[in-house]
Amino acid sequence: MTPLMCMAVAVFFEARGEPMTGKEAVANVIVNRVEDHRYPDDTCSVVNEPYAFSYTHDGLSDDPTRHTGHQDKIAWAEAQAVAKDALEGNLLGITSTHYHATNVLPFWAKHYSLDTRIGNHLFYTNHTPYK
Repeated sequence: MTPLMCMAVAVFFEARGEPMTGKEAVANVIVNRVEDHRYPDDTCSVVNEPYAFSYTHDGLSDDPTRHTGHQDKIAWAEAQAVAKDALEGNLLGITSTHYHATNVLPFWAKHYSLDTRIGNHLFYTNHTPYK
């Protein structure tokens, strides 16, 4: 799979119901991880790192084209556009390396710096020496 498709699939499944800024923030997190020495150095490896993104291990299909509803088709087109922009360097400029939905509280959240809330996600920067 190409970096564009890896990024677009991640944005689709992680943020399809979010505002455009939320989709862009998820893409920015992926780029930040690619550029961070603690994480893999290519988009597909970052996205597919075990348990890094919830959609990769939820037991459901990771094929956005299987979602055929009108809103899903719009979200897939938006995810592809956001991924293209992010890979071309058009980013929000956030330093976040992590995020989670507001309805969960992962163990790592207390160890990272909260950056912002966008839609239904909280974004954090990992300033520790660890992943």
